[in-house]
Amino acid sequence: MAHINLPEGLPGIRGPMAFRPETAKPLNELAEALLRSENSLSRGDRELIATYVSSLNDCFFCQNAHGGIAQHYLQCDMPFIDAVKKDFQVTPISEKLKSLLAIASSVQKGGKHVKEEQIKKAKSLGATDVEIHDTVLIAAAFCMFNRYVDGLGTWAPQDRQVYVERGPRRAEEGYINFDLYK
Repeated sequence: MAHINLPEGLPGIRGPMAFRPETAKPLNELAEALLRSENSLSRGDRELIATYVSSLNDCFFCQNAHGGIAQHYLQCDMPFIDAVKKDFQVTPISEKLKSLLAIASSVQKGGKHVKEEQIKKAKSLGATDVEIHDTVLIAAAFCMFNRYVDGLGTWAPQDRQVYVERGPRRAEEGYINFDLYK
């Protein structure tokens, strides 16, 4: 049961967003900009960064919700997403993405944990300043989103298939104009 009286039947971040729509709007705009903007870092990679950080924060709802969207974009399965969360260094993803996930991991611990060597490595693997910027901001934002979800004691469906099935819809609708109640 949530720590405050949230609208019933809305899991994870959807309950608090329905509770305070005036704060939901800028949060959803931030998610839209970070996870769906067009540049060389794919939407799938962005969702994977959000998933990985959410797993580090042990936020069940966010790691599975964004994992389901990442699965859709990357055309992969749940075991692949789980392998990335367990040890991205041994998964079949690009070295550039591995370097960005390492940066995201450092941000999750605290911004000052990001080291110049990590940035140099990412750049040597082809990461642009925009990709590094977005990785840091995705990681920082998901620390906030995860704490928002878990700090209010929201509930989440435990059947992970629910998130896989919702992934394509969320990918299509985005984060700005979706109906919290559906």
